[in-house]
Amino acid sequence: MKDEKWLLEKMLEHISENKRNLFDEIIQNRTRHITVALENIYQPHNASAVLRSCDCFGVQDVHIIENNNKYETSRDVEVGSTKWLNLIRYNKKENNTLECIQTLKSKGYKIMATTPHTSDCEISELDISKPTVLLFGTELTGISDIAKENADGFVRLPMYGFTESYNISVSAALALYETTERMRKLEIDWRLTQEEQTTVKLNWVRKVIKHSAKVEQEILSRKNQD
Repeated sequence: MKDEKWLLEKMLEHISENKRNLFDEIIQNRTRHITVALENIYQPHNASAVLRSCDCFGVQDVHIIENNNKYETSRDVEVGSTKWLNLIRYNKKENNTLECIQTLKSKGYKIMATTPHTSDCEISELDISKPTVLLFGTELTGISDIAKENADGFVRLPMYGFTESYNISVSAALALYETTERMRKLEIDWRLTQEEQTTVKLNWVRKVIKHSAKVEQEILSRKNQD
């Protein structure tokens, strides 16, 4: 960790002061306390819009479950948001949904599946005092039966019209706005740790420096020569 912090300081010398200040400001509002899991999303427009919302609301991690559909994004919609996020993909197992849920539960997360048909609680009533995953399902059929069976609870968004459900990207934006706004008002430790901030910022810097791998190699080479 000490070496990573040192490397970050050296890499930061290769970006502008404005960019350094922006990173310092944004990292203070990044969180893993609330995170998002997406199951089998297949429309690039929706996939990209959800990522854009996650970045805007300060959610650092997005867990992507690829069972039948490969998760693809649209550059016109996500406008570069993917490079600021940690995308964790689950596509190696026979049942990637179960692997994702079990992995997140082992890290202390509560899995809340979003569905308009199960009224366990509305989003405004959801207890977010502990780390929480908002799990969204595919556009046509919603969350899978396996997701329903293994979720810790269900949450729904309020609706007052004839249409049965929101578009997935709208659902994610509404849910994230409600939960992250309330989270920031709670007396809980929702921010990234100092170690996590260092790692995330180092990844950001790598994304904005031209030929960053070469720059990093040169920095490490000079260190070894000292």
